[in-house]
Amino acid sequence: MKAASAQFDLFDEAPGYREVARPLRKRRPAPAPVPYSWDEDEAVRLLEESGRFRILRKLTPRPIIPRSESRFPRLGLLVDTETTGLQHDRHEIIEVGAVAFTYDDTGAIGDVVGVYSGLRQPSSPIPPEITRLTGITDEMVAGQEIDLAALEELVEPADLVIAHNAGFDRPFCEKLSPTFVPKVWACSVTEIRWADHGFEGNKLGYLVGQSGLFHEGHRATDDCHALLEVLARPIGDGGIAPFAELLQSSGRCRMRIFAEHAPFDMKDHLKARGYRWSDGSDGRPKAWWIEIDEDLYEDELAYLRDEIYRWPEAEPLTRRLTAADRFRKG
Repeated sequence: MKAASAQFDLFDEAPGYREVARPLRKRRPAPAPVPYSWDEDEAVRLLEESGRFRILRKLTPRPIIPRSESRFPRLGLLVDTETTGLQHDRHEIIEVGAVAFTYDDTGAIGDVVGVYSGLRQPSSPIPPEITRLTGITDEMVAGQEIDLAALEELVEPADLVIAHNAGFDRPFCEKLSPTFVPKVWACSVTEIRWADHGFEGNKLGYLVGQSGLFHEGHRATDDCHALLEVLARPIGDGGIAPFAELLQSSGRCRMRIFAEHAPFDMKDHLKARGYRWSDGSDGRPKAWWIEIDEDLYEDELAYLRDEIYRWPEAEPLTRRLTAADRFRKG
């Protein structure tokens, strides 16, 4: 038998094979990354136009400029207070925030020309529920006092003082300083038809969010800055700013009617019509009452005479209120 020929494994070196070193190829450097230009406004536009996103923009307070540099002739003052409770006779202010701004007679808002923020130590500890709501603690107000001279410097020249719930803030402010007493006041809760403009509520948080904004602070001055932007942003098809409506409505006279001695079985009818009950503790008569525009007075009087008193000569107690009178205690 013929001897088997020599075999070799395919993975072994073959006979006569010699590995030759090859020069290494130099790697080409990776291309430099192309800088990405982030266009924030364009990104927001695309997201909003998709219909699947709603963008909230962070609220940035307007810069403060000297009053002499603003071309707007009128001066408004937004005021917010934090207190130890709801009762004007018993409770006390623990914080005041104020933002002064210019505007014109058409309701266009101009510039911020002054800001004040101050804490005040009350005569007794702050209730825990107030600390929970406001974030203000006894340690924060210890030894603090409101600088009335600085605050009054903003209040005194103001043509209009605005609060988001002026019926609450005005009595506290008047107790704090007599400078508030003769001022014309407006209420951004009750004197703007927020629901008619598509807003789901009139609390400041709702208004800020539905205006496409958010703000991180919730102290008195922060809320004043937030309210200013809500009032300045055009709404609805006509693009009218809420402040223009507020300015117009604040100039109208109102009639406050007290349905004293109304029959008890008529209370549900009065309540359904918008009357509120006063127990007499706030200086008002103990009665159901309503506040309406002056031009609606005759219709309201006819309703009370025909439906409530059923006596054509009834003359319910009525008070005519100007902007200087409204939102006062009583």
